[in-house]
Amino acid sequence: MTPDVATEHDDAWFDALFAAHAGAVHRYFLRRLPAGDGSRDEAEDLAADVLATAWRRRTDVPRGAELPWLYRTAGYVLANHRRKHRALPVAAVPDEPDDVDPAVLAVTDDRVRRALAGLSPRDRRILLLVAWDGLGGDDLAEVLGVGRGGADAALSRARARLRDVWAQGDEDASEGDAPPGATSDGTQGSRP
Repeated sequence: MTPDVATEHDDAWFDALFAAHAGAVHRYFLRRLPAGDGSRDEAEDLAADVLATAWRRRTDVPRGAELPWLYRTAGYVLANHRRKHRALPVAAVPDEPDDVDPAVLAVTDDRVRRALAGLSPRDRRILLLVAWDGLGGDDLAEVLGVGRGGADAALSRARARLRDVWAQGDEDASEGDAPPGATSDGTQGSRP
């Protein structure tokens, strides 16, 4: 630890880090944990783990990119937590969120949940970091552990895959509304 970093990352630094970002880290876990009686407590515990890691590794926390560093660490903490528990499918996201957060309300829509479930975990993670956590550009690159160009490309590919999954949902829904024997364009097909 260099003397400059040790001086900068003191108790006052950590107090400021906590005041600025503890709520965002807590919301990160609330959005990603299954709803239930213990989810708030779990989110608090996991957020505390991230902040404790920030204190222990304070010399590694980059100046000006503290929140992306915390989100990246939160991703690791959440992955470790999930390895201990059974994975929750996106379809199990509760219908009634505790907070009136538009990002959380969006997942109450069955169509949105199906579209998210149709994506790879990486694509889903990238899209949720952008939509729920407001990351983009250099911050997204930092969380993903890639360069800015790589993050931009990953986001572009994830959005394209989401559009494809969404369009497939439109096609599936329109086929479900068609009368028996109808073709994909809605006309009656010939019977053999």
